[in-house]
Amino acid sequence: MRQWLLADISEEPADQPGPHRRQRDEEHTHSWWQVMCLTGVDYFSTLGYQPGIAALAAGTVAPVATLVLVALTLFGALPVYRLVARESPRGEGSIAMLQRLLPRWGGKLLVLVLLGFAATDFLITMTLSAADATAHFVENPLIPKGFSHYTILITLIFLGLLAAIFLRGFAEAIMVAVVLVGVYLALNLVVVIDGIIGIARAGHLVVDWQHAMTAEHGSPWMIIALALLVFPKLALGLSGFETGVSVMPQIKGSPDDDPAYPKTRIIGARKLLTTAALIMSAFLIASSIICTVLIPEDEFKSGGHANGRALAYLAHERLGAGFGSVYDISTILILWFAGASAMAGLLNLVPRFLPKFGMAPEWARAVRPLVLVFALLAFCVTIYFRASVDAQGAAYATGVLVLMTSASVAATLSARRRHHRGMAIGFAVITLVFIYTTIANIIERPEGVQVASFFIALIIIVSLASRVNRSFELRSTGVTFDETAREILSEAAKTGSIQIVTHDCDDLSLREYQQKELQQRAESHIPASEEIVFLEVNVKDSSEFKTDIVVHGRVRDGVYRILWVNSAAVPNTIAAVLLAIRDEFGVIPNVYFEWSEGNPITNLLKFLFFGVGEVAVTTREVLRRAETDLDRRPFVHIG
Repeated sequence: MRQWLLADISEEPADQPGPHRRQRDEEHTHSWWQVMCLTGVDYFSTLGYQPGIAALAAGTVAPVATLVLVALTLFGALPVYRLVARESPRGEGSIAMLQRLLPRWGGKLLVLVLLGFAATDFLITMTLSAADATAHFVENPLIPKGFSHYTILITLIFLGLLAAIFLRGFAEAIMVAVVLVGVYLALNLVVVIDGIIGIARAGHLVVDWQHAMTAEHGSPWMIIALALLVFPKLALGLSGFETGVSVMPQIKGSPDDDPAYPKTRIIGARKLLTTAALIMSAFLIASSIICTVLIPEDEFKSGGHANGRALAYLAHERLGAGFGSVYDISTILILWFAGASAMAGLLNLVPRFLPKFGMAPEWARAVRPLVLVFALLAFCVTIYFRASVDAQGAAYATGVLVLMTSASVAATLSARRRHHRGMAIGFAVITLVFIYTTIANIIERPEGVQVASFFIALIIIVSLASRVNRSFELRSTGVTFDETAREILSEAAKTGSIQIVTHDCDDLSLREYQQKELQQRAESHIPASEEIVFLEVNVKDSSEFKTDIVVHGRVRDGVYRILWVNSAAVPNTIAAVLLAIRDEFGVIPNVYFEWSEGNPITNLLKFLFFGVGEVAVTTREVLRRAETDLDRRPFVHIG
């Protein structure tokens, strides 16, 4: 079982839309419009529930509020994510951009928080889409009415099937997505055109809607003001942009492109984002108008036939049960597959950050264990919200809006760093709009941020526990010696033993080296015939977990031979260097320490967060775990 679960474990996150598919060459990539369909199963599938949620939230003002949402999509989210696509051509997204802008532990903590919101976004995408697929299933007239009492069970079955497919393999995601999106958009186009024709033939419906809106809200200015206030409730229609960036490695590039800046892929990603936004904007406006005008208001409420399935309601009412059933099947499939897109996003996002930070176990680099974890969380979320689309809307919108706000902040900082003043001001305005939208959404429905806070707390707790558990690993991706270091160690190895004395980098004077040598020879009884090699470790960024260790050598005053290293943690680096010396030069080294002063618990905390502290004992523990053979383990002396 362990072998099967960890079969696809890898050092790097897979550049793929789903498990077991690594894109290593050009023939496995696709045209931008095909990749658009993969992100479209998330983005376009919101048509299954967005019009109904808009009508329920904004009432007769829903079309005006939808216009505001479309404006924010085209003039806010789209420019932001076009820049994000340029800055993260490997699909890292805005989270990686912000991490680069905010280094060390601050960047790591920010990533954990944003991952919490991303988990909210993607997990709720899975559960909400599955719940809405269930709603379309049980409301179909061909399905017995008794099935409506088992919505939670049906939703769990949908999620279980999704997890089963990912456990088996998910290699042809894009081609399946192309078929589903093509059929789904074609059916929606039929429903929308029929709705527009119906409104045109019954002109009084528009007049009645206008009179109802005016009577309810007064002047046009009040209607616009109300639309500005309620449009944050429609934020579900912004879903899909982060997924659009994460699938960028699937876009076909050019062999002549610079790997650091694949221009052809970036252009394709921008076309993807723009085309998807334009298609979705047109459908959002049209569907909002026909649903608000043609569907009775009571049908949108909980228990109504249009609740969570407004366009499906019109498909059945106006085009017959046959067409309506075909529409239901298409909607069920794309909503279910939207969960697959979200699952793929999680599987690409989590291994990219947490294992690299040491904040997840090694098995988190494998697909199947993560699928089981995410499936279990999705089950819990579904049961908690009782498979209700309306109840999950706030959490979904919160996750989407926070990620978009973070992306706009990243875009603003990036433009400022490049000294593009006008662009930076424009992105700053967009950031303020997203901040307002996010705050308004949280105030209106605080349960969304409560759910996100749960995921943030869960990720932080698990991440810190994993970091503590993994802190005693070697934490090196490799150890290499420069020419001077190699000469120093080769010369020392000729005597049959290598004596390593650790030295603090705070004082590098010749007098300090002299006193250190005299002290260690006296306290540790190192014979005068044995040459001493000093080892110094300089901690650059303690928030990093694994580093590539390069051992440099230098000789001071023709007498003192010194090895120095830059790394993330002193004890782990010393242990890694000692083992590398043993393997490289064929001599088991001795290493000499002084006892650390201060409280042992305080020193342990310093080690966990700053890479220093109780160095001697920690080095010995790292060596004990790395080398179980006592006869091959370097000798640790503490005086």
